[in-house]
Amino acid sequence: MNLITIDFETYYSREFSLSKITTEEYVRSDEFEVIGFAVKQNDEPTEWYTGEPEHLKRVLDSYNWSESIALAHNAAFDAAILSWRFGVKPLVWMDTLSMARAIDGSEVGNSLKAAAERYGLGEKGTEVLNALGKKRRDFSPEELHRYSKYCINDVGLTYQLLLKLLPRFPHSELELINLTIKMFSEPVLELDCLMLEQHLEDVKDRKTKLLEAVKVDRETLMSNNKFAEALIALGVDPPTKISARTNEETWAFAKSDDGFKALMQHPNVYVQALVSARLGNKSTLEETRTQRLINISRRGNLPVPLKYYAAHTGRWGGDGDLNLQNLPSRGANIIKRAIIAPEGYVIINADSSQIEARVLAWLAGQWDLVEGFAANRDVYKDMAAKIYDKPVDEIDGRERFVGKTTILGCGYSMGADKFQLQLKNFGHDLDNPTCKKIIKVYRDANPQIVTLWRDGNRCLRGMLDGVVAKFGVQDAVYMHPEHGFFLPNGMTLKYTGLREVEENKFVYMRRKEELYVYGGKVVENICQALARCIIGEQMVRISRKYRVALTVHDSIVCVVTKEEADAALKYVTESMQWVPDWADGLPLGCEASYAKSYGDCK
Repeated sequence: MNLITIDFETYYSREFSLSKITTEEYVRSDEFEVIGFAVKQNDEPTEWYTGEPEHLKRVLDSYNWSESIALAHNAAFDAAILSWRFGVKPLVWMDTLSMARAIDGSEVGNSLKAAAERYGLGEKGTEVLNALGKKRRDFSPEELHRYSKYCINDVGLTYQLLLKLLPRFPHSELELINLTIKMFSEPVLELDCLMLEQHLEDVKDRKTKLLEAVKVDRETLMSNNKFAEALIALGVDPPTKISARTNEETWAFAKSDDGFKALMQHPNVYVQALVSARLGNKSTLEETRTQRLINISRRGNLPVPLKYYAAHTGRWGGDGDLNLQNLPSRGANIIKRAIIAPEGYVIINADSSQIEARVLAWLAGQWDLVEGFAANRDVYKDMAAKIYDKPVDEIDGRERFVGKTTILGCGYSMGADKFQLQLKNFGHDLDNPTCKKIIKVYRDANPQIVTLWRDGNRCLRGMLDGVVAKFGVQDAVYMHPEHGFFLPNGMTLKYTGLREVEENKFVYMRRKEELYVYGGKVVENICQALARCIIGEQMVRISRKYRVALTVHDSIVCVVTKEEADAALKYVTESMQWVPDWADGLPLGCEASYAKSYGDCK
């Protein structure tokens, strides 16, 4: 198929730049201006174009985009410009930034400059630094000529990088990159601005009351130990990391620490308020997110900003200062209800049921649990019956919830202390001895899962000893000491910089931090990665018939016409229950519905 590599150079200043505002806000701004672009068709020489928007539009329209693959590095940016500014929508998008992130990981840096140096492709220029604050009319002919050479070089590096990455990249993952780019550049979801504005007023009123309720002094906010105590009092297990200075475990309370940032989205709004106070924020995450959605609604449809292969396990991550992957529980339904389908359309939300717990049981060979899922038994009640030593039909709602939390939370070797905190966070206070008993009951009932934790620890040791090993009782995953765990989608799960800090205690590098890893954590990572492989294949399957507008963890969101809603719901449900060949014997379930708004899908 025809390949068109493209790179736009645009006006930016100290305040108006992608380091200050989101891509959506930048491209849709009245200040936005294209200085020029370079374009390369297949392996032909690269051409540079500059001029008024009308001229650039004529040049772009001369290419056969509707039957071509478009290529860029950080393609969401170039795709947004093509779509929103010039009405150009290529048949398929490829993105070397996404591909490099998936193949090499986020630890090595995947800017065009870093990737080009890593693969020995040449140097990226610096002429863009001289363009700061310049509109097109401000460039002299000589300056514009140098800028054209810079842009042409970027296109060449992007094309050469594709040639390096493409032989190593699975076709199905290329389809997922295309879907991810189009969710952003060709948005179909709309926003109810009036609903969001009313929600913002409610959020501000609630925030004032919350900050008054979380009465902590400055010493508590600034002292790591006292702040940890305040979190524990709210039922939160404080995040930790390995200190780069002391090489010992310490609290992860820096504003850049992932675990600490995650607390901004904690289900308990008091935790959110406490973290906001520690960071000195005047606004809670929900407030800023709602305001950002209001601003987007005034500019057009909702571009879904997702980062492909953002997580260690290959899952998508939130982007664009929205993180639709993790809407806060309080107010989440209001925000979801404000996300609506266009006139004449409905939203289908399909959620894979307990997919991680199912994958875990299947991978470990815990066949009684696999059979329970396959028979659509209430495995949460089954677990509760073991915990409380009573018949299944006598289990009440509270006991079932404990059984559910056990099934979903204890499969990765969680200990009693953390389990107790998790239950407390959900409003269930159990003493520590009871939690220890529950952990023992779970482990006694699921010996093959316990064995899988040991298998994970054995594989960590094997990576350091240079041993190739199979993981689990299936043939889906195996470990290679140089590449990590090979996954069925052709990608790998790596533990960069793995080392043993003491006997059977390991750490690895992730985003410039050393994180602990152990058998249970390996099992968690692999189960999430396998769930992501399944969801990815199902998404591709669905997208070939219906428009995929969003994915959130284990769910897929589509937009279809009202007339085809019932047929589409049936097809999407069947697709979410479809099992890839490599996962033979894995029972999958799905809950799906459709409505005018995302939040009204049950």
